[in-house]
Amino acid sequence: MSKKKQPLKTGEKVLVSIVAVFVVLAAISYVILETVRLNSDKPLFETKTSFDFTAEGAKGSQIFREERCTSCHRALRNGTNMGLSLDGVGSARSYDWIYSFLKDPENTYQAKTIDHGSAPKEAAYVAKLPDEDLQAVARFISQLKAEQGSSSAPVPPEGRSEFIDSMVKTWAPKEWQEKYEDVREKPVQSAAEEQ
Repeated sequence: MSKKKQPLKTGEKVLVSIVAVFVVLAAISYVILETVRLNSDKPLFETKTSFDFTAEGAKGSQIFREERCTSCHRALRNGTNMGLSLDGVGSARSYDWIYSFLKDPENTYQAKTIDHGSAPKEAAYVAKLPDEDLQAVARFISQLKAEQGSSSAPVPPEGRSEFIDSMVKTWAPKEWQEKYEDVREKPVQSAAEEQ
C-alpha cells in the first residue's frame, strides 16, 4: 500500500513561491547585466590605468591588436569584454609571470584555462607566436599599470574611507582588527617587488 503525497500547506506554497520569484529575478538580472557588459563600449567599473611604453611595449601593443587579442580582451579601452580586461594587469603581475603565461598558460596558471592552452582552444595560437613577439606582448601587458584605488588596482585608495572603515568595523572580527595591518597604511609595492 503506497502513501499518497500530501498537498503543500498554504505556508509552504507561499515560501516556495517567494523562493521561485527570487530565483527568476536573479536569473533575469544576471542576463541583463551580462548583456549590458558584453555590449558596452565602456567597462562597468572605472579602471584608471596609466602606461609608459618602452619601444618593446609599443611593439607589443601593435602585435596584440594584429594577432586578434582584442577579439576577446580589452586593453587601453580597445577590444571587447568577452575575456579578461588587461588594463592594470601590470600592477598585479610581473613581466616574467605574463611571459610565462603566454608561453604555457595552464602550467603557469596551475589550472585549466578556458581559451588559452593547447589546441583546439581558441587562443592556442598565442603560445605558438615567435618568442620575440611573445616577449613584446608580455612587455606591453606588464606596462599597463592601474592607479591605486581603481577597480583593477591591487590596493585600495589612499587615505581613509568611511565606507571601508564601516565595513571593517561591522564585519571584521575584533581579533582580525588587532592581528592584521590595514593595507591602506602600508606603502604601495609594485608587482615585481611582491614576486
